[in-house]
Amino acid sequence: MKKSLSKKERLKSRKQIDKLFKEGLRLNVPLLRAFYVVRPFSVSERSVRLQFGVGASSRTFKRAVDRNRIKRLGREAWRLQKEPFFLQLEELNKALDVFIIYTGKELPDYQQMYASVAEVIKKIGGKLK
Repeated sequence: MKKSLSKKERLKSRKQIDKLFKEGLRLNVPLLRAFYVVRPFSVSERSVRLQFGVGASSRTFKRAVDRNRIKRLGREAWRLQKEPFFLQLEELNKALDVFIIYTGKELPDYQQMYASVAEVIKKIGGKLK
């Protein structure tokens, strides 16, 4: 599997994100809050097996530059760690939507973000089994 985060893998649909916040399961780890929904995978509707989104509060981070950096770090950490997740979903014939919100108060460095995303992946992966 290629280590990329293609356009199809990004969670951008407002309707999908709203549904995720209303009906999805919630998970808290240090620095992050994750919302996720496991759904059956169907090839017919050309859905993607794994979709991901990331956000940061404009109340905490007033400058768009800071919010964009947080989102960039989150996407990169996810991109590098999603492969085992994808294989697990393939075995179960499921699809997963995940949206992560950064809840920390200071700008994270890459190691902090990577570790937090790894924790989210580990916890969701454990609940899939």
